[in-house]
Amino acid sequence: MSAGLDILSHPNRTDRIHILTLDNILAIDVYERIHCDPRMKYCQLVRPQKTQIKETVAEIDSMARDTISSRVLIIDVRKRTLTMLQKAYNKIVGYNRRDFNKLCYTILIGDGPVNLFQAGKSLDVFVSHLSSHRVDYHPAVFFYDPFLHYEPDEIRHRAIDDEFILPDKLPRRLAPYFKGQNDVTVSNVRRFFRATGRTEQVRKERLEILRGLYRERIAEQFPHHKDQLKAWLSRGGIRLASEKLHLYPLFFEDWVYDLIEKAAQRQI
Repeated sequence: MSAGLDILSHPNRTDRIHILTLDNILAIDVYERIHCDPRMKYCQLVRPQKTQIKETVAEIDSMARDTISSRVLIIDVRKRTLTMLQKAYNKIVGYNRRDFNKLCYTILIGDGPVNLFQAGKSLDVFVSHLSSHRVDYHPAVFFYDPFLHYEPDEIRHRAIDDEFILPDKLPRRLAPYFKGQNDVTVSNVRRFFRATGRTEQVRKERLEILRGLYRERIAEQFPHHKDQLKAWLSRGGIRLASEKLHLYPLFFEDWVYDLIEKAAQRQI
């Protein structure tokens, strides 16, 4: 991460939230989760409107200066797109660095380290991964999203122009949990679990289904961490050395609400 572009503080922030990602499916999921939460009806949400990757990169870059008006920045830091957004993210961090964890908070959503499933079934590989993001983005919270994490051989390039595309196919290790359902994609899985427009009871039931899926899969993949499983599924997340790790989207809206309120109180 390069040096900051702007060392000034920007106290005239409003109840705005920037959603910074090249993934339109994730952007919609984050947007609707916040927008449909009655606690945050007053918030203005800003997200990319372009759908083509190259155009969205340019759009996020053009947003950099505008982020000084927001109290919360939600940043997609998955490995696959991070290199293309690094220039824009450098600007965003530079403009907001002095206000991080005071007048402005960052929430990171990302995948895990490359060797996550080849590291002796240990979550300790997350420590250096989280530490590097802390140095670069000073996050208030990091959400690991299992639906963003693909093995290297699951990522394919577009044959014609060699421009990569973001996969909508479920990660291989999660696909068996949705057998028997036609055309299951990341898009409709996210739509199912956020349950926009459904009753509160339905939303709670679906969240419990997702929590159960995570519980089962984590127990299988990381058997040496069963005693920490309850913590990882909780609002507080799991502590790994000096870092903490959360699961998207469990308690996501709660974190966004708490942080935007905290930032507003700091400004008073």
